[in-house]
Amino acid sequence: MLQCADFYDAELSRHNRHLRAAANVGMHERILDIGCGAGQTTREAALIATEGSAVGVDTSAEMLEVARQRSAEAGLRNVRFELGDAQSHNFPAAGFDLCISRFGTMFFADPPAAFANIAHAIRPGGRIAWMVWQSQECNEWSGAIRQALAPGSTISEKAGKAFSLGDPLIATKLLSSAGFTSIDFIDVHEPVFYGPDVDSAVDALSHLYMVRDALSHTDGTADQPLQRLHDLLKAHMTSEGVLFDSRAWIITAVRSAG
Repeated sequence: MLQCADFYDAELSRHNRHLRAAANVGMHERILDIGCGAGQTTREAALIATEGSAVGVDTSAEMLEVARQRSAEAGLRNVRFELGDAQSHNFPAAGFDLCISRFGTMFFADPPAAFANIAHAIRPGGRIAWMVWQSQECNEWSGAIRQALAPGSTISEKAGKAFSLGDPLIATKLLSSAGFTSIDFIDVHEPVFYGPDVDSAVDALSHLYMVRDALSHTDGTADQPLQRLHDLLKAHMTSEGVLFDSRAWIITAVRSAG
């Protein structure tokens, strides 16, 4: 689990600075972090909100254990982590000034219910800053890796959820219905980082759901698919490591007073 946590944080390091800038955390703010994983974004918010607090929520108990351990090691006392699905989690009404998320709001089984529940947790006039993937076509990492592992395959329903908020019209409709206004989309064009070298990237990716899912649709042994993956990653090796093109949105909005 530590390996997965470190991989995700490293993979998205270039995206993280854009989210921090858009969130613009204030010293006194109460922050909710949806899909916090191992808590990097939660800890960063807590470090700024020295007179406020940060709460991270995730469905993975294992990731939250890593988050709690790392927060304790950092000496943070204004942060806590809760196990739960934000779609139905019992948040305090108007308990937060700001809700952030780094790729944690695309996977809800019932997005309208989830967005309404999150809106209920944000005070009138409070803000959101959510990072989501744009369409699959804009994210080379998804299609290229899947095709290397299982040529001719189509994206599974579960994997496809990663791009469920890629269309601004869909995201805007969901947020408006939940009671958000001033909805805006910031284009983030940064590569994802898969490792300092090809072998490290293959090892890291082999633990991810996307790779396990693709391998489950192949016939025979995994040797040939993994060799194709190795060749693909080698083609994306740069002086800064293995990089794949990606595009994301940062969605910002304000909770209406009504």
